[in-house]
Amino acid sequence: MSGASPTLQVDNLETHFFTKDGVAKAVDGVSFAIGRGEIMGLVGESGSGKSVTGFSIIGLVDPPGRVVGGRVLFKGTDLVTLGPEGLRNLRGNRIAMIFQDPMMTLNPVLRIDTQMIETVRAHDASVTEAEARARARDALGQVGIPSPEERLRAYPHQFSGGMRQRVAIAIALLNKPDLIIADEPTTALDVTIQGQILYEAQKLCRETGTALIWITHDLAVIAGLADHISVMYAGRIVEQGSLDDVLDRPAHPYTRGLLGSVPGHNTRGRRLYQIPGMTPSLLRLPGGCAFKERCPHADRACDTAPEITRPIEGRLLRCVHPQLGAGSTAP
Repeated sequence: MSGASPTLQVDNLETHFFTKDGVAKAVDGVSFAIGRGEIMGLVGESGSGKSVTGFSIIGLVDPPGRVVGGRVLFKGTDLVTLGPEGLRNLRGNRIAMIFQDPMMTLNPVLRIDTQMIETVRAHDASVTEAEARARARDALGQVGIPSPEERLRAYPHQFSGGMRQRVAIAIALLNKPDLIIADEPTTALDVTIQGQILYEAQKLCRETGTALIWITHDLAVIAGLADHISVMYAGRIVEQGSLDDVLDRPAHPYTRGLLGSVPGHNTRGRRLYQIPGMTPSLLRLPGGCAFKERCPHADRACDTAPEITRPIEGRLLRCVHPQLGAGSTAP
């Protein structure tokens, strides 16, 4: 990130879920910063804590979950202490979130034009209804929806799942926010439309200075999109750095395992690598390194929780046995 003040700075964020079976540390000491116009990929398997990190930033964690520690500084304002009214003023305006399920954004009983016009005018009453409608139409066209003027008059149930997701993405783009948190928004879209959405996201960040956090399990998407990457496992960031550095020289065994399972990183005819075992329950994490029971390099030293190290400039690792200098995909 450049020397300018970051758009978002997350310091030692902790979000716990208090259940009858115990406390699940879904986010456990996560830190990162993202500057104006930058795109950060937040990567990990299901259950790694990446989506909860996004919800925690924007204040959408509900009981039994709660942010119990850390700071989330948005342009210098701590969102953790801002309060519900302050967060409502920011959401959909200066900060937008694109959910994996578009129906978390869309109201099924309201027409698309009603929802999009309200999104614009709720944060700027000086915008006329005609101006808001024109902005909504242009946003639908941006995400590849044909005949946008006609589709504005439709209801969500008249769209396919993929089309609903495109509408949800268009709504997030409406007010050109300073920060967008995208939680696997292209999972339901075909490859052609996915490419168009990624292009529009990059264009938005480049032209308006919007900072973007793209949450995904798909490293192929991140490879063509992000500037930086943070890899999460069991609630913690285990590797962090520039996109090219991490993808070309992955050092954490977990990152290397994720890359080894991507078809494009494998020799033709060779079986895809599969990380053994399953992500551990956050209620029953093993002592020491959370990845040790799945790691081919684990030994007794891994019984102690690894500290954060910075082996090279701009790189963060949480591993006792980092694979620095090894091949790019072998675990």
